[in-house]
Amino acid sequence: MNYIDRGALSVAIPDIETEFSLSPTQKGLLLSVFFWTYALLQMPAGWVVDRYDVKWVYAIGYLIWTIATAMTGFVGGFTALIFARLLLGLGESAAYPAISRLIVENFPERQRGMVNSLIDAGTKIGPAFSILAGGLLVDRYGWRSLFVVLGVGGFFWLIPWIRYVPSRPHAAASDATDTKVKDRPSLLQVSLHRSVLGTSLGMFSLGYVWYFLLTWLPSYLIDVHQLNLKETAVSAALPFLAMAASSVFWGWAADRLIDRGRSPTFSRKLISLSGLTIAAVLLVATSQAQSSTACVALLTGACCALGMFTANVWAMTQTMGGPAAGSWTGIQNCIGNMGGVVSPLVAGWSVEQTGSYQTAFYVAAGVMLAGVLSYLFIVGPIKEIAWRKET
Repeated sequence: MNYIDRGALSVAIPDIETEFSLSPTQKGLLLSVFFWTYALLQMPAGWVVDRYDVKWVYAIGYLIWTIATAMTGFVGGFTALIFARLLLGLGESAAYPAISRLIVENFPERQRGMVNSLIDAGTKIGPAFSILAGGLLVDRYGWRSLFVVLGVGGFFWLIPWIRYVPSRPHAAASDATDTKVKDRPSLLQVSLHRSVLGTSLGMFSLGYVWYFLLTWLPSYLIDVHQLNLKETAVSAALPFLAMAASSVFWGWAADRLIDRGRSPTFSRKLISLSGLTIAAVLLVATSQAQSSTACVALLTGACCALGMFTANVWAMTQTMGGPAAGSWTGIQNCIGNMGGVVSPLVAGWSVEQTGSYQTAFYVAAGVMLAGVLSYLFIVGPIKEIAWRKET
């Protein structure tokens, strides 16, 4: 639901662009502004989730972003659209910290790898559904109908959530907040660790290319390959569905390598960095594709390669962070989502300046290769860090 709502704008943007006469730069700003509030509020949201019942924190955040989604269908201008996207980012900032807290409180460590992979798959199926069903809905009833249907329909999710999800058990809350408190480093100490910087830069590279595809892919297929909205809905959904399946497989594959005696450093870094490298090469090839069929095939391959990275990125952080995993996650997710702030703006500016999408694809590939270098030369071994106690 989270990724359906945030991804709806990408499939509606061609019609919005026409209705409000947006320039490519304004279009990039509109696609970017969601991440201003979403990324910057990651750490405050994590602090709230650690201290209050995650059931109600998640419910309130969900209510805010659902209202913002429905509101988008009634806006009358560009400024109102910007406000609705900022409000959407505010509400959705609670989602990932809340999910992480739910995993910690309800699943032992031996089950968290598969749980993380399934959640990551959900973040890919959401955009695929948003583009596929949303494109068909927009084509038939107009762009405003998409946001009204998602916003109004989304309220029904709250009913089973409030009715059936238990409030945080006292014992679980105590374990989550009090265990090894004395051994936890400060937020400043975590922030200054070189591996935190390295994984955060790697996450930025993922965020950059992921949100570039999420926000600009439908426009690219329409503008460059002359697909209609129905064809775009199907073609743009395929890479995200493939990425979901890839993520689950490669998370399982890394776990199997470790079970057979390979180190987490070898297993997770090999798969993750191979994925980023392959994805960068395929994105460059995509920008050169002459036919829509070749373009979609290359994009699907690139997204499958990205799934190799997304399947393992959080497992590496959780292993290295140990008692500081929560703080590390907040820092990494904040910086990673800054890629969502930057990439739509850079893509919009480059398209306006050059009249082509090629530069945008080249920059995305270059950012991914920089992520590979950060994991190779900045991130240390994938094992729990022995944090020094501050005196």
